[in-house]
Amino acid sequence: MTSPSDLDQLVGTWLTVPDVAQMLGVDPGKVRRLLQERKLVGVRRGTPPVLSVPADFLVPGHLANPAAPDVPSEDRPWTVLAALQGTLTVLGDDGFSDEETLAWLFGVEESLGVPPIEALRAGRKTEVRRVAQAML
Repeated sequence: MTSPSDLDQLVGTWLTVPDVAQMLGVDPGKVRRLLQERKLVGVRRGTPPVLSVPADFLVPGHLANPAAPDVPSEDRPWTVLAALQGTLTVLGDDGFSDEETLAWLFGVEESLGVPPIEALRAGRKTEVRRVAQAML
C-alpha cells in the first residue's frame, strides 16, 4: 500500500472538496457525487484528515478533451478531465483502491514513458486504458 507521504510526492498539488467546487462552479455536494460516482477520486490526507483530490484531474474547460481542444470560454473556466472517468472505471474493475489508483495514475508507467495522468492530459486515453486493462 502506498503511504500518504508517497502519494503527496507523486501527486504534488491537492485540492479540497470546497476548492474543487469553487473551480468547477458547483456546490460541494456535486463534487461529493462526482467522487461517489468515480468520476473523480480522492483520499483523506493531512491532520485532521481532509478529503482531497489531485489538482491535475481538473483542466481548463476548453481542454476537457485534449485530443480535440475547444475554444477557451469564460462560461466553463475549469472542468474534470474527460478521459478520467473511463480510466477510473477500468482501474476500479481491476480492483484498485483509491490509493492504488492514484499511485498508478501519478507514478511513471514504463510502457507509456510518463505517468498515466500526463498521458491522459496529452490526449492518449486509449493507450492509457489499454495499459490499465493489461494489468488484470
